[in-house]
Amino acid sequence: MLDFNEDEFRQRIASAVALRPQVEDLADSLIEQGIDNVLLIGSGGTYAQMLPYEHLAQRRSTLPVRAAISKELIESGDSRLGKSTLAVFASVTGTTRDVIEAIEYVKDKGAITVAFTGHPESPIGQSVEHVLSSKPKTWPFDMQLLLLVGRLLHTRGEFPDYAKVADDLAGLPEALVKVAEAAEEGAQSFAESHKDSAYYFLIGGGPLWGFTYLYSMCILEEMQWLHTTRVNSAELFHGSLELIEEDTSVMVFKGEDETRPLTDRAEAFTKRVSGDVTVFDTKDYELAGFSDETRALMGPIVLDTVMDRVAKHLARVRDHSLDLRRYYRVMEY
Repeated sequence: MLDFNEDEFRQRIASAVALRPQVEDLADSLIEQGIDNVLLIGSGGTYAQMLPYEHLAQRRSTLPVRAAISKELIESGDSRLGKSTLAVFASVTGTTRDVIEAIEYVKDKGAITVAFTGHPESPIGQSVEHVLSSKPKTWPFDMQLLLLVGRLLHTRGEFPDYAKVADDLAGLPEALVKVAEAAEEGAQSFAESHKDSAYYFLIGGGPLWGFTYLYSMCILEEMQWLHTTRVNSAELFHGSLELIEEDTSVMVFKGEDETRPLTDRAEAFTKRVSGDVTVFDTKDYELAGFSDETRALMGPIVLDTVMDRVAKHLARVRDHSLDLRRYYRVMEY
């Protein structure tokens, strides 16, 4: 597979899953301490990765859980933020400036701080009360966030299937390698047929909305300098549909949760208008041994693996490195 180190990939995913005992002990102690609200705080891709777990909590729990953008939180605040707040952060490098500032902001308000990173010695790792460290460059953070939010809800009696979901995660390194292998041919084909596409229309909903936002902004825009429109599948028919034309490159992200019918509806419409609709569906991947409950929650993790294959092939056919930037961490702003 193109630019895919299987051993490193397995080790990174396994290192995130291996945090389960630490995460569970921490979650149980936090409930015992009496936390009464949770802020999932990030910037860019890490903010996007918080959204499925806000969605999970809102569907299952009365515990207030909110995903927040670092800079916006600092300027706007949160009425619940205080000593009974759990503030959760994530950063691959441990150096994201906006996140560092947000950590200091919530600490000043008395919040309990937790961070996931591959660099515990980093500024973010050193700034929080609890740092949970995986292998360097581990991505995504969905495994850790699912364990943390899932365990919090379980301890409150609101997620009875948590143990089965967490047990299933032990098989994730092997399952995701097979997902990557299964996605490779389609990723190569998509990239080659879209080499000259300059604009993409991305649709996803429910727990996949965060991933849709991330892939649009962080991969296609930031890493490939391509123009995009991103829309929640529930919102397609309230404005953005007017941008779709017969040659618009549409990407539809489909999961196995209760919002799938909304994405089905969006897919059906786009196929009536555009001749260039590609559906990326988690149902196309085996995930042997995973329960239906776990499969529904795995949507963002599975599609991250699938779409990483697409990103690598797009970078190749467009001769545009995924590491190339004009402004981000290049200019002061």
